[in-house]
Amino acid sequence: MTRFLLAVLVLANVATAIGVVYARHRHRTLFVELSKLERQRDELNIEFGRLQLEQATVAESTRIEQVATTRLGMKFPEAGDVVVVRP
Repeated sequence: MTRFLLAVLVLANVATAIGVVYARHRHRTLFVELSKLERQRDELNIEFGRLQLEQATVAESTRIEQVATTRLGMKFPEAGDVVVVRP
């Protein structure tokens, strides 16, 4: 009976040790994955900031007017060219 109890305790001890090793390994792999995801998040936040700045620059009314006149050859209509349609 004593040998059986000792064998059970040794097996339980080995199983616990294996469980601890597995848990530490899993923790390390998850930590590495978390670090990669945080780095990716930071890069995306930087890119988002750049895109917001670019959008603000492109959407600026003077910029739109400049592109319309230089690239598209557009201009404001003369007063005689404006027609008002009334219902």
